[in-house]
Amino acid sequence: MTTLYLIRHAEAEGNLYRRIHGWYDALITENGYRQIQALEIRFTDIPIDAVYSSDLIRTQTTAQAICRPKNLPLIAHKGLREVHMGLWEDHPWGEIRHLYPEELSLFNHSDPAWRAPNGESLHEVGHRMEKAVREIVLQHPDQTIAIFSHGTAIRQFLARIQGISPSQWHSLPHSDNTAVSCLAYDEEGFHIVFEGDNSHLDESISTLARQSWWKKDKDVEEDVNLWFRPLDLNTEQDRYLAARRDAWMAVHGPALPFDGPTFLEGARNAASQNPWAVCAAMNGERFAGVLQCNPARYAQEQTGFISFFYVTSAFRLKGLGVQLLGQAISFYRALGRHRLRLRCAVSNAIALHFYHKYGFQAVGQEQIGPLTLDTLELSIQQTLEGRT
Repeated sequence: MTTLYLIRHAEAEGNLYRRIHGWYDALITENGYRQIQALEIRFTDIPIDAVYSSDLIRTQTTAQAICRPKNLPLIAHKGLREVHMGLWEDHPWGEIRHLYPEELSLFNHSDPAWRAPNGESLHEVGHRMEKAVREIVLQHPDQTIAIFSHGTAIRQFLARIQGISPSQWHSLPHSDNTAVSCLAYDEEGFHIVFEGDNSHLDESISTLARQSWWKKDKDVEEDVNLWFRPLDLNTEQDRYLAARRDAWMAVHGPALPFDGPTFLEGARNAASQNPWAVCAAMNGERFAGVLQCNPARYAQEQTGFISFFYVTSAFRLKGLGVQLLGQAISFYRALGRHRLRLRCAVSNAIALHFYHKYGFQAVGQEQIGPLTLDTLELSIQQTLEGRT
C-alpha cells in the first residue's frame, strides 16, 4: 500500500491580493511563509520517501517544508498544476464579477458547464490531475509520498476518485492553504484517510479564517473584491485632487500647503506614459481609491515606483489596501520590473505598518523640506527564492 499526503500550497499572492492565479506564477506571501513553517513542524516525525509538486513557484516553495528538513529532492510535474484560467489569468476577481457575473457564478458553483475562456474546464483539470497522481503513486509501491498541488486541482481530483457526480461538485469543501489530505492507494484504488486538514495552522495564520467567499452561510458578509480601471484625468480631475488633498491632510495637516496643480501635473505625466499608471479602484460602481505609478522612474534599475496609494474613507480599515498593492505588482511585472519602491513619511505610522506587514523593507531615508521620508522596497521577481 502507498500512502499519499496531498497538500495545497501556502498562501500566495492570488489568495492575498484577490487575483485569479491558475497558471500565473505567483509568489508565496509573508503569511504563507509562516504557514510553511507550521507545515514543516507537522511533518517532523512523519517519514516521507519522495516529494512531488506542480512546476509553479508557489507549490515548489511550499514543498520545501518537507524537502529541506528531510534532505529529499523535489520532483516537479506539470500535470499537478492548477486549473488553467485562460484569459482570466491575473485579473482581479472583482473585475470578473463586474464584467462577467454569469460566467463567474458558474465557476463559483463548480458548474460542469463552466470553462475558463481559452483555458480549462473543471472536468479537464480533474482528469489531468488524476492521471498525474496515478502515474506518481505507481512509481512508489509501499512507500509514503507527498504531493503539493492547488485548491481547485485537488478538489476536482478528490471528486473523481470518490465518484462524485458533476451535479454535486458544488457540495465539495474548500481547503485552506497548506491543508493536508491523506490517502491510501492499493490494488482497489484510492481510499481517503482524512481530507483538507489544517490543524497545524492557528487562526492567526489561516487564510480562510480571514475570508468569507468559501462559506455557505448566506448571513456572512461577502468579501469585497475590487477591480481597476484607468482614471480619466479630464473628467475625474476633481475626484483625483480630492483624494490627493484628503491623503495630504491626513498625514501633514494644515501646517504644510497642499499643491494640487503639481500633483495633477505628475498624474497627467504618468498617464501619458501608460493609461494604466493612474487607476481608480472600484467596488462594483463605487469609487474606492486611487493607485498612481510612475513607469519611467527607476526603470533603468528594473524597479517600479508607486507615487500615490489611496483608499477612500468609506473603504478604509477593511483590509482592501492590499488589493491595490496587488494591482501595482501586476502592472510592473508586465513591464519587466523586479522590485517595487515607494516613499512614506516617517510620521505616517499606519502606512508604515501596512507596508512592513506586506514585505516592504526600508532601504533609505531622505529629507524634502520639513518632511522625513522612508524609502521602502519589495522584491516582486518571480523566482523560487521569492523576496530577496
